[in-house]
Amino acid sequence: MAALRNEQTMAELAAHYGVHPTMINQWKKALVEGASKLFGKGHKRHQQAEAEVDELYRQIGRLKVERDFLSKKLSL
Repeated sequence: MAALRNEQTMAELAAHYGVHPTMINQWKKALVEGASKLFGKGHKRHQQAEAEVDELYRQIGRLKVERDFLSKKLSL
C-alpha cells in the first residue's frame, strides 16, 4: 500500500521493509492488475448473501401466513 501511495521511493521502501525494490514493483503491479478481481469477488458473494437472506424472509412470511391460517381453522 505504501508503494501505491508514492510517498517514498522504491529504494526507501525496500530499505524500510528489507526487501529488494524489484519485489515491491512486482507486488505493486500485481495489486494494480488484480485489484478488480479481488474486490469483485467479495461484491458477488455479498450479493449472493443478500439474495439468500431475501429468500429466507420470504419463507418466513409464507410460514407465518400458514401458521395463522391453521391456528384460526383449528380453534373453530
